[in-house]
Amino acid sequence: MEEPKIIFENDDVLVIDKPIGLAAHGEGADPAGTVVEWFLRRVPAARGVGEPRVGKDGKEIERSGIVHRLDRDTSGVMILVKTQASFDHLKGEFLERRVKKEYRALVYGAMKERWGTINRSIGRSTKDWKLRSADRGARGHLREAVTEWECLQIGQYQELAFSYVKLRPKTGRMHQLRVHLKAIGRPIVGDQLYAGNQLGTGDDLGLKRLALHAFSLTIALPSGEDKSFETPLPPELSGAIELLG
Repeated sequence: MEEPKIIFENDDVLVIDKPIGLAAHGEGADPAGTVVEWFLRRVPAARGVGEPRVGKDGKEIERSGIVHRLDRDTSGVMILVKTQASFDHLKGEFLERRVKKEYRALVYGAMKERWGTINRSIGRSTKDWKLRSADRGARGHLREAVTEWECLQIGQYQELAFSYVKLRPKTGRMHQLRVHLKAIGRPIVGDQLYAGNQLGTGDDLGLKRLALHAFSLTIALPSGEDKSFETPLPPELSGAIELLG
């Protein structure tokens, strides 16, 4: 499996470009094939840094260094912490919503406007409790979720419309971007969980992955320095955008 690429490193943090197919951490005690496993091989002194969390099986999840996460199928910028003091600082930055995140995605269909804001609370899907939903009737505890979007390009492939969009989540809910875009009828290309009957439309622009990339992250480091980290689009996503003309 492809390993993360290091973008930046100091005594407090390690910033990576996470490849697709690599989970942030394992659900149980075994972190095999995860960002955490790779991170602890590189920074063994960081073991135990963070907040303990117990999985459904009652075992503690190995989450050393994790202060935020990307879905297994999402590529891009992710920051890991080496010390407990760094974790406490960055956790505060995320909780206070001072971290600026920008994603890029390809979606099915043509966005109707140039930009907009999706302000829809997220709960559990009525069809599958494991999935999230921003649709009316979502179950469980509804959590505020806000996503700003901008349409960068609209094009056609196999006589079908697709849009290339910039996404700025203002909150950090699980599957937020995927769920919000589904809720406005523009699910992300290749989304096995949320695209429904649109999955496979236009051959998914030839992609064999979720068309979602964490493009940049701007954050105040524990040193007090504001830093922006950016990762280029993976070649397969750049190629899919070129298909749109």
